[in-house]
Amino acid sequence: MLKRLTDHSLRWSPNRRLTVIGIGLACLLALAAATAFFTGRDDHPDTAAPAPSSAHSTAAPTGQPSSWSGPVAGPPRISDPVEFAKAAAKMLWSYDTRTTSQAQHLTGMRAWMTHEGEYGDWASVAAQIPDPVLWSRMADQEQHATATTAEGHYPSAFKQALAEDPAAITKAYIYAVTVTGKQTITWAKGGTGAEDRSVTLAVQCRPSTDCSLVAIAPRVAP
Repeated sequence: MLKRLTDHSLRWSPNRRLTVIGIGLACLLALAAATAFFTGRDDHPDTAAPAPSSAHSTAAPTGQPSSWSGPVAGPPRISDPVEFAKAAAKMLWSYDTRTTSQAQHLTGMRAWMTHEGEYGDWASVAAQIPDPVLWSRMADQEQHATATTAEGHYPSAFKQALAEDPAAITKAYIYAVTVTGKQTITWAKGGTGAEDRSVTLAVQCRPSTDCSLVAIAPRVAP
């Protein structure tokens, strides 16, 4: 039964999968189209940003924690999209029903979101967490999870589209990043299990500003 609870908690309800980020396999065909989708065709001018030339941005992460304190680890003060996405994925794959209510966990997750409401897709992020009833049943089993990340990279379609139109990223500074890792789940009486995980996230990293989470893609982009 516990395994069934765990599997159910990892599924996304189709009607909650908002594709606002446009970084799924089909939406990554052109960055210009994806950016227009992010911004609602916003044409605000901005300073040009260099295209990512490798799996990591040239911006160096500060590594400093945020001022947020709560049951969920707060977002790090990082300006590198890949490093921030790796931290966000670890946060998404970690939880502790023994000490944290479902509402508390969601509150902690929300601290990672962009403050630019026209871009953020909170529903796609919140959908990663079981509903209160299932969370309570998991708590009865003292279920908790930790996670590690193995690597993060810009999906190939994102890099190709960005190379074709480098200026498009400056409309919203939203980057697609795919992260892989492992989640370890533990429950009462010594039960444990582990599985490989992967996710494609949209993160916003404006120049001279810490990154924030925008959305979770409905599919993993290679």
